[in-house]
Amino acid sequence: MLFVGCENVFYSHCLHLQVLLSIMRAMKDLFSTVKAIDETYSAKDIEVLEGLEPVRRRPGMYIGGTDERGLHHLVAEDIDNAMDEAVMGYADLIEVTLHKDRSVSVRDNGRGIPIDPHPKFPNKSALEVILTTLHSGAKFGGKSYLTSGGLHGVGISVVNALASRLVVEISRNKELWAQEYAEGLPKAGLVNKGSSPHKSGSYIRFIPDPKIFGDNAHFNPSLLYKMARSKAYLFKGVTIYWCSEEETSEGDTPREATFHFPGGLSDYLKEVLSDVPLVTPLYFSGESQFSEGGGRVEWAMAWHMEGEAFSSSYCNTVRTLEGGSHENGFRQAIVKRLRAYGELIGTKKASGITPEDCFNKASWVLSVFLSNPQFQGQTKERLISQEAARLVESSIGDYFDHWLTANSEAAQALLEYVIEQMEERIRRKHHNEITRASATRKLRLPGKLADCSMDSAEGTEIFLVEGDSAGGSAKQARDRKSQAILPLRGKILNVASATLDKMNANQEIANMILALGCGMGKNCDPKKLRYERVIIMTDADVDGAHIASLLITFFFQQMRPLVEAGRLYLARPPLYRLTYGGKSIYAHDDAHREKLLETEFKGVKKVDVNRFKGLGEMPAAQLKETTMDPKKRTLLRIFLDDRDVVTFVDDLMGRSPEKRFAFIQENAQFVRDLDV
Repeated sequence: MLFVGCENVFYSHCLHLQVLLSIMRAMKDLFSTVKAIDETYSAKDIEVLEGLEPVRRRPGMYIGGTDERGLHHLVAEDIDNAMDEAVMGYADLIEVTLHKDRSVSVRDNGRGIPIDPHPKFPNKSALEVILTTLHSGAKFGGKSYLTSGGLHGVGISVVNALASRLVVEISRNKELWAQEYAEGLPKAGLVNKGSSPHKSGSYIRFIPDPKIFGDNAHFNPSLLYKMARSKAYLFKGVTIYWCSEEETSEGDTPREATFHFPGGLSDYLKEVLSDVPLVTPLYFSGESQFSEGGGRVEWAMAWHMEGEAFSSSYCNTVRTLEGGSHENGFRQAIVKRLRAYGELIGTKKASGITPEDCFNKASWVLSVFLSNPQFQGQTKERLISQEAARLVESSIGDYFDHWLTANSEAAQALLEYVIEQMEERIRRKHHNEITRASATRKLRLPGKLADCSMDSAEGTEIFLVEGDSAGGSAKQARDRKSQAILPLRGKILNVASATLDKMNANQEIANMILALGCGMGKNCDPKKLRYERVIIMTDADVDGAHIASLLITFFFQQMRPLVEAGRLYLARPPLYRLTYGGKSIYAHDDAHREKLLETEFKGVKKVDVNRFKGLGEMPAAQLKETTMDPKKRTLLRIFLDDRDVVTFVDDLMGRSPEKRFAFIQENAQFVRDLDV
C-alpha cells in the first residue's frame, strides 16, 4: 500500500509539470505573435475620417443608437432647428409631414438657411457647409440665436449623414433654392428654381439610410404626432401642422392636426388630466424671466389622487429625458416653500416633507430657456448647467410662495395631502423594516400579550384592555383557547395630531401593531390579522370612553381596512350592578339604570346599587359573565357611516381646538346629564 501511494504522488507531480510546460509554450507563442503585430503596426494603420464619415461609422455617438429611439432623434433634430427660429421670433408656423415613401419633411417660415458663399469655403454655399461639416452653425456665439436647442453644430449634418436621400429647399427673398444629398454628400450644386410661394423659410425632407437603420426601419406616426404636439406646447407663439400620408393604426393619432396652445404648458396639463380627480382644482403654473443670463422658465404642475403621475422637462425645447439641474431646482423650490408654509401656519409635520412626498402623486412639465446650456452628451438627455438649478429654484420658489398664500384653501388641501404621502412613506419604511427583521428572526410578540392557543385566526379574538389591573381580571376571565388579552397602559397617543415618527416611537402602539400582525396604512391587510375580531374593552366611564375614542381614531387612520371589513368591536362592560334579594341585573349607564329601576325593580324601595370603579375592580367571574362570554355579552361593531368621516374625525381629534369648540356649541343642546 505504501509503494502504490508513492507511485501516485510521483505521477501527480509529473502531470503538474506537463501542464506548466504547456502554459509556458503557449505564452511564448503569444509573445511572438504580439511582437509580430507590433512590428507591422505603422503610420498606414492610422485612419483619418473626414467630413461626415465619423457619423456613419459611429452613429451611436451622435444619436444614441440605431434603434427606434435613434431613428426618431433625427426628426427631433430637424424640428428643433425650426423651433429655434420660432423661439427667436422669426417663425410662427412649422409643418411636419410623414410621407408614403417613409420619408419625413419639416418646413418652417423662418429666415431660411443662408445660401450665399461661405467666407471660409468660397466654393461652397453656407447651406452646403452646414449640411456636410460637423460643428458648423450660427449657434456658437453672436446674436443670431440667444437661446437654442442646437449647441454643437452637428444636428442637421448628422441627419444628412444618416439619410440615404435628403432634399433641402430654401426660400429667401421670395426665391427658391434647392439641393439634393445622398449619404451626406451633395449630388449636385445649389440650384435656383425661381420664385417661391413662400417669402422665407426652410424645407428639409429625408429618408433614413437602410444601411444604418436596417431595411425594416420606419417612423412611428404616433411618436411623431406626440413629438409635434409637445413642441407646440413649449412655445405659445408657434403653430405646428401635422400630416401623415400613411394610415395611422393608433386610435389617438389623426391623419391631420393643427397644434396651437395660447396657454402653453398649462393647456397641455389640463388636456392630459381632464378626467383625473385632483387634490385641488387649481394648477400651479406660470412663467418667469431669470434675474440674470437672459433666460426664462415655464412650468405647470397638478397633484392628483388617482392615475399614474408623469413628468417632462425641456431645455430650449429639447426634451431632457434624464432630467438634470433644472429639475433639481424645481424640486427644491416646491419642497422648501411648502415646508416653510406648513411651519408658518403651525403644522409641525411639514418639517419632515421630502421631494418624494411632494412629487409622488404630481404630474408636471418644466421648460427652461438658457443662453449657454451644458448637456451631458450629444443627445442632450441631461442638463448639467449648475446655474440652472439656482435660477429655477429662485424663480419658481417666489411664485410658489405667492400661490400658497393667495389660495389658502388649495394650499391647506395640498399640504394635508402631501403630509399623508409623507406618513405613508414612513409607514412603508417601518413595515419593510419589520418585514426584513421578521425574515431573519422569529417575530417577537409583546411581553404583555396573553395569546390564545388556537393557531387559526378563525373564531379567535383579542381584547385591548385599559390598564394592567383590568388586564389581570380579563386574563382570569378569558377562554384561553380563543381569547387573547393585550393590556394598554393609560391613554394611548392621539394619532390624529401626532407625527408618524412620534407614533412609531410609542410603545403601546408598537405592541398593538406587533400583536395584530396585519401591517399599517396601505400595507394593512385584514387577511393577515392574527385574530378574527379586535375588541376594545375599556371602563364604562368618561375616561374609558376617551380611551376608546383614541383607539378607534388609531384604527381609522392607520388600519382602516380592518374597520371597513367589520373586524373592530367595542365591548360594553356594565357601570352598575343592581341587586335585590337573590336578583342581580347589570346596567350599562345611568339611563339604563333608571330604566331597570322603573321596570325590573318597580315598587322596590331598597335596591342595592353598586357602581363599578373600573374593570380592574370587577371580579373575574362578573367580567366574564357581563363582557367576555360570547353567549351573554353585547358587542358594538365599529363601522363607517355615510357622513364625511375623515372631516368628522379631524374635527374632534385633530389639532384645531376651534373645531372641537364649535362641535360642542352645536351639540350642547342635546346634553342631559354630565358625568363629571
